[in-house]
Amino acid sequence: MGLLTASDLVVGYAPGEEILKGVELRLEPGEVISIIGPNGAGKSTLLKAIAGILRPSRGEIRFRERRIETLRAREICALGLAFVPQEMNVFPTMSVSENLEIGGFVEPPKKVKGRIEMILERFPILKEKRRDAARTLSGGQRQILAMAMALMVEPAVLLLDEPSAGLSPIAAENLFATIRGINAEGVAIVMVEQNALEALSIATRGYIMVDGQNHTEGAAADLASDPNVRRIFLGG
Repeated sequence: MGLLTASDLVVGYAPGEEILKGVELRLEPGEVISIIGPNGAGKSTLLKAIAGILRPSRGEIRFRERRIETLRAREICALGLAFVPQEMNVFPTMSVSENLEIGGFVEPPKKVKGRIEMILERFPILKEKRRDAARTLSGGQRQILAMAMALMVEPAVLLLDEPSAGLSPIAAENLFATIRGINAEGVAIVMVEQNALEALSIATRGYIMVDGQNHTEGAAADLASDPNVRRIFLGG
């Protein structure tokens, strides 16, 4: 049994409109898993179901062997599983520090202050801009802030939805380096990412999804070097 598992997961946004059609997933402690596939494959839907934003109509999700598919998002977050959506993942008119405070919403108030200081030491660029409004940050800095907000709850698992979307190549490179650093500190990561080759380069294993179903699973390095996978899914 892995740290996080999904079994026979069926999820839709309306009755009879299934996006996920029996998806399976397993994440072990310390892993980085990259989920790749064409647009509309259900990758983001899978993350939202795990995070409690969408409720499956069938199947189960287990976190540390506990079933969580019927829990609310807040309850799942409090257990140690944090989700960073692709868009609207910071509060633009609020300062960096205020965003971090909101990120710790499930923690006792006395703990939040100390946790903010730890996060600011971990991310010097955020410490430098702690009083600045989030809207003044660059795209890459906003993504780092969004991940830092998620780290406020000291998660065991971080769910990242398209973290490099819209970033310049340099900003994306810096972001992936940050993700590697977070994983090196013991946080397991499930990442949906449009930059498939870069995502696989920092992953332990990869899942390819097509039409709401598992298509291929394997070691990330094997997927990245497989000629058929590269031709069909990686643009090479």
